[in-house]
Amino acid sequence: MSAPLAYHSTQALHAALPSFAPIIPTALLPYIAAILLTSTFVLAFYFTTLPKDTVPTRETAVASTASLLAGFGVVALFCSAGVYV
Repeated sequence: MSAPLAYHSTQALHAALPSFAPIIPTALLPYIAAILLTSTFVLAFYFTTLPKDTVPTRETAVASTASLLAGFGVVALFCSAGVYV
């Protein structure tokens, strides 16, 4: 198969495909970001009020959950601002 023929067949295939549609509607992204980031701040406050244990299993669980929520919240916030990461 020659290069121009492969390019034209790929270009025709690309033109025939439907456009991208996200799973989560973009209109919901600011609300999702607000909920996730608010939850992060609530868990961060809760983390500071936990008693210090010798084995910090509860602290690790709370901190990991807050970190996960913050990560997804920041991505949702960036996407709602038009910076698609």
